[in-house]
Amino acid sequence: MTSEAATMPENIKERLKASYDAVASKYNEWTLPHSKQRMDYLGKALEYLKIPAEPEKNAAFLELGCGCGLPVTKKLLETYPSARIIANDLSTTQISIARQNLITGPEDEVARRLELIPGDMSALRFPNGSLDLVVAFYSVIHLPRTEQTALLERITKWLKPGGYFVANFSAEETEGAVMDKWLDDKDWMFWSGWGQEKTLETMKKAGLKVLIAKVETDVVDDSSFLWTIAKR
Repeated sequence: MTSEAATMPENIKERLKASYDAVASKYNEWTLPHSKQRMDYLGKALEYLKIPAEPEKNAAFLELGCGCGLPVTKKLLETYPSARIIANDLSTTQISIARQNLITGPEDEVARRLELIPGDMSALRFPNGSLDLVVAFYSVIHLPRTEQTALLERITKWLKPGGYFVANFSAEETEGAVMDKWLDDKDWMFWSGWGQEKTLETMKKAGLKVLIAKVETDVVDDSSFLWTIAKR
């Protein structure tokens, strides 16, 4: 059962990391068959981006919450064989699985242009104007709301002028929703969000021009998410 947190839970990041580490394989089996929505929105963002299959060497993409590297990171690697791909996840277990899924050997061409970064996305730092695209599916929703606001401001700065951001957010406003047991007895889960209206306001205040904003029911668990594509 999901409950509204009376107070902000302590050690949110540590508990989330422990949960995703514990249920990584089970989570992947549960979510990967239902990837159509995220791939549809990724495809729309890439259409806006209009980078050719052989982009300039400095083309760079970032995925926040890459999980096991499938399907988004793999899609970016295959579609843009010259681009630099950065993939981040809070779970070190998921990063390890992603490495196995995406890098077939130490001399693999992929290993030279793929950077897998474990840890809290709020701690990431990149040069201003260095990224062509930032992708965040089912990941920003795990941050406390104030951190979501700060992250959107940083993402805007990281993007090159004309760069794009594609992500989904909680469609409902909640300071913090908690489940003591999510996929099994091993995991604790936390989500938060500003809701549709305030999220879009926050994106605009950060300097993003919202091109697509649509609330859709999730194909996995019938939750509603705000799916967005925005341009710097």
